[in-house]
Amino acid sequence: MTRGRATREGIPTPIMAQYYAQRCDAGLIISEGVAISPQGYGWINSPGIWNDAQVEAWKPITKAVHDHGSTIVAQLWHMGRMLSPGVTNVPSVAPSAIQPPGVAHGPHGKSDYPTPEALTIPQIHQIVKDYGIAAKNAVKAGFDGIQLHAANGYLVDQFLRDSTNKRKDEYGGSPQKRLRFLKEVVEEMIAAIGAERVSVRFSPNGEIQGCVDSHPEEVFIPAAALLQKLNVAWLELREGSDDASFDMAGQTHQKKLSPEIRKVFHNPLVLNGDYDKESGEEALKLGKADAIAYGRLYINNPDLATRFKENLPIDTDIQPTSFYAAYQEDKTSGYTDYPFATKK
Repeated sequence: MTRGRATREGIPTPIMAQYYAQRCDAGLIISEGVAISPQGYGWINSPGIWNDAQVEAWKPITKAVHDHGSTIVAQLWHMGRMLSPGVTNVPSVAPSAIQPPGVAHGPHGKSDYPTPEALTIPQIHQIVKDYGIAAKNAVKAGFDGIQLHAANGYLVDQFLRDSTNKRKDEYGGSPQKRLRFLKEVVEEMIAAIGAERVSVRFSPNGEIQGCVDSHPEEVFIPAAALLQKLNVAWLELREGSDDASFDMAGQTHQKKLSPEIRKVFHNPLVLNGDYDKESGEEALKLGKADAIAYGRLYINNPDLATRFKENLPIDTDIQPTSFYAAYQEDKTSGYTDYPFATKK
């Protein structure tokens, strides 16, 4: 989950190594969103992986995770139209020139999101290449693999959904055409680092950041079948529900698609979205997934897996004011200062 402890230039900082190392009982760590290029970088103080300085700064972080016996993959991220103004001087881009809803939080305060520029075909081809370069950089930085962030209303998701993709060319229109960008990106990353190192994250049901589809089953079930054909290592689904407790968890009446996706995607399937210990165990017991991903609970429970295993109390009192530390003088507060259930 994005925590905003990198520099303004997207360079990871030493405190991030401590943060990730504290959470190594997870076994597999999916990093926060990592921008693939200046064009895709729109969250203040989030990390990137497009230049040598960023790659070098990631190395102590991945080493710290490995030294604690865990595995870590980089979640590769292009924000598309969701760039906050002023983070870079690069204009936001998207499949179509449709202004997103909501309020952006940039270095100059709150503002409306600007209307993005509709991508040209050459620009799309360059972004595909950028994903391949970022995948190679992730491996150079010591990551064990990558996860394509194709969820939550960011660029890949914007291509997939009919509310944000109004293109009339080979990248828009029918669900099959809207899958083209996803296909090209995944193929580029597989060519760069191998399918065994590539995974993908979807948020198939519900609306997120103004990104929604009128018939998600016509998009995401074929998308999962495509990923099976490409033999990616695993697929994660962030699924919304009627009683989701957090905006990005996706409050929705659209049904969960994981049962149908499970029928066409046979490699490991990971589910995410408001699970606690009991509901996660139940999903695994019923064969709904091969693993459950936890994000918010790991913010203030750095030893969450140990707490689950040993039936120790779970801290649910998260400090929302310290989620992101762009304007916070003490970067450790609400980040690396949450206590362990047992002394380390």
